Amino acid sequence: MSMIQIRDLTFSYENGAEPVFEHFNADLDPRWNLALCARNGRGKTTLLRLLLGELHGSGTISSPVEFAYFPCPVSEEEQLVADVLQEIAPQPQQWEFVRELNALKLDEDILWRIYSTLSYGEKTKVQLAALFLNEGKCLLIDEPANHLDTVGRQVLSAYLHDKHGFILVSHDRVRLDGCTDHVLAINRSSVELVKGSYSSWKSDFISRQNTEDARNTRLKKEISAMQKSSRQSADWSGRIEASKYGNAPVDRGFIGHRAAKMMKRSKSIERRRQKAIEEKSALLQDFEESESLRLSPRNDLHGTLISAHDVVCFYDSRPVNKPVSFTLHEGDRIVLDGSNGSGKSTLLKLIREGGVTYTGELFSPSRLIISWVPQDSSFLKGTLREFAEESKIDESLFKSILRKLGFDRTQFEVRMEDFSAG
Repeated sequence: MSMIQIRDLTFSYENGAEPVFEHFNADLDPRWNLALCARNGRGKTTLLRLLLGELHGSGTISSPVEFAYFPCPVSEEEQLVADVLQEIAPQPQQWEFVRELNALKLDEDILWRIYSTLSYGEKTKVQLAALFLNEGKCLLIDEPANHLDTVGRQVLSAYLHDKHGFILVSHDRVRLDGCTDHVLAINRSSVELVKGSYSSWKSDFISRQNTEDARNTRLKKEISAMQKSSRQSADWSGRIEASKYGNAPVDRGFIGHRAAKMMKRSKSIERRRQKAIEEKSALLQDFEESESLRLSPRNDLHGTLISAHDVVCFYDSRPVNKPVSFTLHEGDRIVLDGSNGSGKSTLLKLIREGGVTYTGELFSPSRLIISWVPQDSSFLKGTLREFAEESKIDESLFKSILRKLGFDRTQFEVRMEDFSAG
């Protein structure tokens, strides 16, 4: 089969200070199970959107197959799952949907549920089941494990292992190893395409970085020593040259020869030093480093912040979770663990804003302010400065924390709708 060919691709966002891709070339086989790896903001989702034709840069992209993207939009969420499946993949018959759903450990009964009542994890599985039934397309899968529990991720990895022809973006490195056979790594200053697992690529990458780090340390010492030696030689040359013009009779030809020899040595050392600097500058270009971050939130509330006793949430008179009891004190950090569809998000919604029918007892002080990070970040629009102003937070502190979380300064000028989900 012909290859997906990317030739001299250059792309940058309108407000971006630096290009996301610059003269990027690659040949990708649409039958591969390709892992697309990079840190947040390096261009993974951007590359998928370029392949889809949603974004356009300079250069060319040619493909023998069409692309399909996960996650995909659903026109009406208040319809049956069976209808959503048919909307995404019109050709397959119902038994084929049932087969795919069973492979993803979903019961056939889910076909007759309203799509909006599914958990994010269940929606993920439903969409993937439909998309893989659209034969003849290369599937671009963007972070499918975000809303899956541990068991769900294992199921997804096994499911993808039996499929062929997709590009997978995922930060779940363990699952990447279980279902991919090639790696396209977007590094800080280079792009690598290798055959094999993510772990083998990562091991080789770390080994190369360690070798370069050792070479970098040695060159720094050599450069410092040569700089000192160069200064000394130039200084000695100047002193020797000056001694030609003393009061006593001297052999000026001999002194001038010595001074020239010392100056020549100084220039030779300087050339070697410059060569070492150039060699050093080529090292560790793909090295990734983030500053350490420590937050100490201030809170004038003491004692119990949230208390729940036998809380059960309901949806359309149907209980969505088993009775939950816990107490959150100042300084506590609690993990809310449960399988997909067990009511985690519903419980958080109840704690955050109410509006959920429930039984049991739930308490929090009236002065308690609850912040939350939603699963969907698509509401973020505008600049970081505008966001800081609207949120009434200190812009300098906000950006300082973002730097410690791995943001480059160039990203501060990019609009948030152009950020990756990470």
